[in-house]
Amino acid sequence: MLAAVRSATLVGVDGQVVTVEVHVSQGLPAYNVVGLPDTAVRESRERVRAAMLSSDLTFPMQRITVNLAPGGVRKTGSGLELAVALGLLLAAGALPAGVLDGVAVLGELGLDGSVRAVPGTLALVDALARRGVASVLVPLANAAEAELVDSVHVRAARTLAELRACLKGEDEWPAWSAPTGDDTPADNTESDDEIADLADVRGLVFARRAVEVAAAGAHHLLLVGPPGTGKTMLARRLPSILAPLDRREALDVTRIHSAAGESVHGRLITTRPFRAPHHTASTASLVGGGSARPRPGEVTLAHRGVLFLDEVGEFAPTALDALRQPLEERVIRISRQHATVTFPASFQLVACTNPCPCGLGEPACRCTEAQRARYRRRLSAPFLDRFDLRVRVTAPEPRDTRGESSADVRARVLAAVNRQRHRYADWPWSQNAHVPAGAVETMLALARDADCTWRDLIADRVLTGRGAARIRRVARTLADLDDAPHITPAHLESAAVLRSDVP
Repeated sequence: MLAAVRSATLVGVDGQVVTVEVHVSQGLPAYNVVGLPDTAVRESRERVRAAMLSSDLTFPMQRITVNLAPGGVRKTGSGLELAVALGLLLAAGALPAGVLDGVAVLGELGLDGSVRAVPGTLALVDALARRGVASVLVPLANAAEAELVDSVHVRAARTLAELRACLKGEDEWPAWSAPTGDDTPADNTESDDEIADLADVRGLVFARRAVEVAAAGAHHLLLVGPPGTGKTMLARRLPSILAPLDRREALDVTRIHSAAGESVHGRLITTRPFRAPHHTASTASLVGGGSARPRPGEVTLAHRGVLFLDEVGEFAPTALDALRQPLEERVIRISRQHATVTFPASFQLVACTNPCPCGLGEPACRCTEAQRARYRRRLSAPFLDRFDLRVRVTAPEPRDTRGESSADVRARVLAAVNRQRHRYADWPWSQNAHVPAGAVETMLALARDADCTWRDLIADRVLTGRGAARIRRVARTLADLDDAPHITPAHLESAAVLRSDVP
């Protein structure tokens, strides 16, 4: 007796379609799982058996072999248990043949027969939909999340016994509803950021301009200054002026956070992520890792959003240098013995630091030259070179007044972002910071009178190729904020000033 049920497992933050084949034959009672299962999958034997007995279903006391195809992909987690249980019922004749044709099954089983939620439902259902699956059975807690995939019909289950009755036509499918606008939003920014406003920041006109440019073009930003000057306060108000995620980006971000096990409340994440790990974070927590099942790190959880490193000078130098490759390629590859997993990592890096260990900076600095040199070495030159904007922040004057509100600045940012999206509509990138080096000359055109200024900047500042390209991208963002068709000499000079050398 053989039965096959479609399901899926997580590989990184993506879904991998799995066919659960269940074979029940005569022989001494045994239960074997093959097909590269991890510990959680192998332990499913006891949960499946207890769930079936608790649901008044007969567990076959025969030789049972469960094959998870394809056999070359490691299967992780407990989301295949419901498929295994239904495969046993099909093989034993407790369900009509063909009742699961064209249907995929996801779910973990409790010992009492309840069907429990599984992480990464959106990624799993999306992978199944891409393989032509028209209908999915999911836990009731995951039904709203699965419904985010438009091309599949979703049915939900509360218990294994109820699911068997529904499949046999003896009972109605349980009703469920998608979250309404009054529910807790699927938002992964900090709660303070929802009410923080740029108007709270007094003075700091130059630094405020840098934050606006960073938001408009997705540029990496480094703020350097003594303690108490407003660096962190300003950086934490960046989410209040960022453009919202479009539908495609929202699905991408929601899929990642669901696969990472974070609750998305069954709805799309529409605000850009803002991740702020502590400076004691390890390299693996930043870029991702793990042995049996590589997990996404902060750079992936900040995908399409902001990774904020406060007191960046206190982070381990090895952890910071590990960010250099994903900052350039916008992906991170985790290689392990069994497989290599690629995580998306298209994030905007914003960092704050003091100019020296004591934090006071010139002329009040009390650090020795050796202490300052050791502190500077924590931020390597290649790492610093990847910042588009490098700004020195000085303390505001007592007479400084409140600045523009986030609503006013956000209006200009949205207008600039829309101009970029229109310009790059036929390309795989949508903002100036992501224009590849090979397209800088053609996509970021200079005005006729700007060519000499551009050449003088390269010669005077002795720029690297990366530094020259970043200044030109920032100049294009400044032009977008001014609604200018071409980059002018003033835009180039302003972009060069915004990328000044900092202590």
